[in-house]
Amino acid sequence: MASLKRSNESSLIQKCLDGNSDAQRELYDQFSGVLFAICLRYSKDEDQAQDMLQESYIKIFNNLANFKFQGSFEGWLKRICVNQCLDYLRKDRSHLFTDVNDDALQVSIPEKSSDALNEKYLMSLLRQLPLGYRTVFNMYAIEGYSHNEIASILGISENTSKTQLFKARRLLQKWLGNE
Repeated sequence: MASLKRSNESSLIQKCLDGNSDAQRELYDQFSGVLFAICLRYSKDEDQAQDMLQESYIKIFNNLANFKFQGSFEGWLKRICVNQCLDYLRKDRSHLFTDVNDDALQVSIPEKSSDALNEKYLMSLLRQLPLGYRTVFNMYAIEGYSHNEIASILGISENTSKTQLFKARRLLQKWLGNE
């Protein structure tokens, strides 16, 4: 089954490289949902997430010939998308790490579902975190970067990364009523 999937991906990638617009549309349709979810985690709103997704696909199509079929194609796409989102945020670093008074933060906490903490509920809370908190939280807790890697990528100190993560977790706990 895995070799069939790899064969289909290889065929799709080759068609995209040959300029087949139907194949490019198929690649977009197949992966846009998962990549858009990544963009939403890093963006302030859906419009910004759409911009990030578009820029990600431009980078994907420009670098498709560089995919070496080692490891997961979806993983390769996700890595490009995360890096593109981070590049987007780095363009205007002035908003990335601003001082925030957590107690004065106005948030709209959505209704909890009867299923306790579902994904949409958690995503809505994550999207309300200040940009610096959200970015470090995503990179550390979701993408698996170390504080050293985060510091290097964002041009901050490891301590700033650790502090932003601590504040993000504390704020999420407060919103979830676990403080």
